[in-house]
Amino acid sequence: MTDTLLEISGLTKHFPVMGGLLVRRQVAAVHAVDGVDLTVRAGESLGLVGESGCGKSTTGRLAARLLEPTSGTIRYRGRDITHAGRRELRPIRSEIQMIFQDPYSSLNPRHTVGGIIRGPMEINGIDPPGGRDRRVRELLEIVGLNPEHYNRFPHEFSGGQRQRIGVARALALQPRLIIADEPVSALDVSIQAQVVNLLQRLQRELGIAFLFIAHDLAVVRHFSERVAVMYLGKIVEIGDRESLYERPRHPYTHALLSAVPEAELDAPPRERIRLAGDVPSPIDPPSGCRFRTRCWKAQDRCATEEPPLTRVEGGGEEHLTACHFPERPFTRGEDVVLDPALS
Repeated sequence: MTDTLLEISGLTKHFPVMGGLLVRRQVAAVHAVDGVDLTVRAGESLGLVGESGCGKSTTGRLAARLLEPTSGTIRYRGRDITHAGRRELRPIRSEIQMIFQDPYSSLNPRHTVGGIIRGPMEINGIDPPGGRDRRVRELLEIVGLNPEHYNRFPHEFSGGQRQRIGVARALALQPRLIIADEPVSALDVSIQAQVVNLLQRLQRELGIAFLFIAHDLAVVRHFSERVAVMYLGKIVEIGDRESLYERPRHPYTHALLSAVPEAELDAPPRERIRLAGDVPSPIDPPSGCRFRTRCWKAQDRCATEEPPLTRVEGGGEEHLTACHFPERPFTRGEDVVLDPALS
């Protein structure tokens, strides 16, 4: 658990915005990811949460080298793969796999399930004992599907079953790291629980590390040991599960957690924090702290000085917060008092 598998430092991805009638040229850039630092240890699960459009999926695709980063560094098992070419990445591709959000569009409708799962082994020249077809049937059984459905097509399965096929495909090359990009958000609640429990079992039995991207805080808390909170392309808070959920220090994390429904009927009610305004455009993000335009604690310093990720008093050793005026720890059932102007 102490071995670093994936290390991301200062990762940045800007997508160009083109304009002009006669001559097309870049007129702006979308700051999708802007200086992200993350570390995933061998065998652990790191959750990445935030609002839609905050850069979570882009971060995952950058980590898997499906996108070329604008700047920053990506290291896998100590090796710099930031701008590695196809030939350099080939031996690493099998160790980093992805599970995509949409279990239907990520599967080729013209291929059978057997062909979809067997494909990665054929591409990498892997011939397991007993043959590839036998291995495919084993993988189908591991993820809870009938091995006899080997010759069926994706449209013959339900959404939850298709996502299990995606999991089996990710397992085909025995990866060390799986980047799960909102793997259950398109599924029914009951099916979500089944898929999350399946991933937990695979992590426990096979020792696979996960970068688990989601917007459902309850699912992330159930699955991930550490959690990073992202806002407008930046990591604003990161820490172990219990510390971050029970003692959030960044106002944005505080607001997110206040919106999580209480599952226990007898639990003391928690006041809902309603954020003012809309999320700023990633084309022109605010100066200083990017959350300051919606924060009830913002002061002049927040507009001129970007807060670094640092350890704050009352947090754990690995609990880092990017805020000049962090929230004090609160306990369950305690009311959250806001600035009267935002009430």
